[in-house]
Amino acid sequence: MPDDADAAAEPSDDEVVRTAAEAAEGIVFKHYDQSTVTDLDVTVTFEAGVLDVDVYLNAPEDAGPDPDAVAQEAVETAGEAVDELFEA
Repeated sequence: MPDDADAAAEPSDDEVVRTAAEAAEGIVFKHYDQSTVTDLDVTVTFEAGVLDVDVYLNAPEDAGPDPDAVAQEAVETAGEAVDELFEA
């Protein structure tokens, strides 16, 4: 049975969501200039210990890497960032 100190050390749901969203956006803007992205929607939920990240990215095909590949990388990076948050 975990003690109160362990529970207090875990990140809050808001912190998990914020960490995932920032990581996902960071990947998108690593690959594209902000002015190039015509639409970006990062949706993150964290309920009952389950993280759900959805990234919708609309950028011109000739502006850089494949937008679908960047969106997938953003989702994966968000998950990794949250994993690191819990390991800290």
